[in-house]
Amino acid sequence: MANNNLDQLINFYKLMLKVRIFEEKIDWLFSRGLLGGTSHMCIGQEAVAAGISANLNLDDYVISSHRGHGHLIAKGGEVRKIFSELMGKVDGYCQGKGGTQHLCAKEIGFYGTNGIVGGGIPVATGIALSIKLRRSRQVAVVFFGDGATNQGTFHESLNMASIWGLPILFVCENNLYGMSAPVSKMTNIKDLARRADAYNIKSHIVDGMDVEAVFARSGEALNYIRDSQKPCFIEAKTYRHCGHSKSDARVYRTKEEEKCWREKDCLDVLKTRLISLGFAAEQMDKIKAETEQEIEAAWKLSEKSEDTPLSLGLKGVYKDG
Repeated sequence: MANNNLDQLINFYKLMLKVRIFEEKIDWLFSRGLLGGTSHMCIGQEAVAAGISANLNLDDYVISSHRGHGHLIAKGGEVRKIFSELMGKVDGYCQGKGGTQHLCAKEIGFYGTNGIVGGGIPVATGIALSIKLRRSRQVAVVFFGDGATNQGTFHESLNMASIWGLPILFVCENNLYGMSAPVSKMTNIKDLARRADAYNIKSHIVDGMDVEAVFARSGEALNYIRDSQKPCFIEAKTYRHCGHSKSDARVYRTKEEEKCWREKDCLDVLKTRLISLGFAAEQMDKIKAETEQEIEAAWKLSEKSEDTPLSLGLKGVYKDG
């Protein structure tokens, strides 16, 4: 493998590790009552955000779901400002008023997480229409879960994108569960990508636990979108190791299933590949230690920031949903 490809894999490892450690810190803070409200971690799904965002330009748009911290970090978001937003601090991305479900960073093309299932899909479709009307080479990328494909807004948006020829990449992160409901009981098709066929939208299925596969397939899809000015659809088969939200005990899944998917963990897959290419395990340990220090420093800095007036009045009020 060429050195530039090895460097790219190392960068993927650093980014995915940053997302993983950030999410683990958020989980730790919630478990000790240091954060209010709720949160939806993407632990296990980091390869999807990392692989796709590596193909994007700064002026491309990303629209996310309720599970969106990793998408924002992959688009170039600062962990300190995300910490501050979740903590209700004035130096957060939305001055501490949006929280985890309403994160927005327009300066880097991140047009929001969304607490409504499938809520970001029509927003992204509208942005893609704006791109088309402005005759730009930009693209809009929208991330959503498997459950969103049963929403009316999903079907309406795909239909509009198809008939109008909009530059948008629909990314379904199929982690096998919509909250506690398995996909197999909610949808009578094996591959959700087949739903794009009904609207004559080109689609791909990719192993969402393999960042190289995600990067390659999404690069092909994004080139197709830019050149043809037509939409495309990616279904990334992935898995969230954590529950739906921070209070989910995962009683609807077996320990055997979780163990099986832990063995396919996207970070472990990448670590094994890096070692096979001669990248020392000690170097990865060093990267991990540095990333842990970075996340901890960002958290401590945010902790000292000024509370937004709104958060002062709501501390202790929010309950998990």
